Amino acid sequence: MMRPTLQCPCNLNYCETVFRYDAPPPGEMRIDFGAQTYQRAYLRCALCRHWYSENPLDLSRLYDSAYVSATYGDRFRETFQRILALPPEGSDNAARVARVLQFARAKNLPSHKAPTLLDIGSGLGVFPYRMKEAGWECTVLDPDARAVEHATTVVGVRAIKGDFLTITPEQVGTFELVTFNKVLEHVLDPVRMLERATGFLRTNGWVYIELPDGEVASHHGSQREEFFIEHHHVFSAGSLNMLAERAGFLTLSVERLHEPSGKFTLCAFLAPKSLSPAAP
Repeated sequence: MMRPTLQCPCNLNYCETVFRYDAPPPGEMRIDFGAQTYQRAYLRCALCRHWYSENPLDLSRLYDSAYVSATYGDRFRETFQRILALPPEGSDNAARVARVLQFARAKNLPSHKAPTLLDIGSGLGVFPYRMKEAGWECTVLDPDARAVEHATTVVGVRAIKGDFLTITPEQVGTFELVTFNKVLEHVLDPVRMLERATGFLRTNGWVYIELPDGEVASHHGSQREEFFIEHHHVFSAGSLNMLAERAGFLTLSVERLHEPSGKFTLCAFLAPKSLSPAAP
């Protein structure tokens, strides 16, 4: 199995084991691993403070169906409607939409047309639904057929089933904004995934990312959801900037969040160096 990488020059040589697990922490998805013994750990780099998962378990089929089933089951519409009904002060998505719209206003997007958004790994689709309400033209890309059907029939946005690492701009289009909300921590090589976003951006386009904040979460113990099994990476402010740099992006802003859901999160707006957009 390939080890998680951030393409860091330290090459894991400065990492120490901080958390070990021999049983799933409370709240983690339950997956049948067959004869495999549940054992895993998190290593933390002493230089950039990034967290790497050390996990001998075979997770290769995790996102075929198990992750969606464990997270939402068959309750896509019910969960979607429940989250939509949250008051703004209790909704991670409401705050996310407000951040993105504030940033977009600073960029002075053309007022004569709807700005375009590509949301990677949309899940329940609450964020693109709210962005559609705000006048954006939204497309979602998700590898799970149930999420795509839900986005089409319930969320009411254009939805494409596919893998962002293999799909092309000719198949999807180009956009003012590409978003990765709690996505990049799930892949072994987030640099590779993020760097592909440049090809899906229009001139002066930008990227918005959200990542689990290991620096803060670790002070609250090893049982935090930021350290659940599906996360190959947990970030620091320093490693977020390194991710952006190695993927060919400029970091325009970084913010540390304690979200209404309780998650500790790092969010950032990025601009591709190759397209040289003006910072807002």
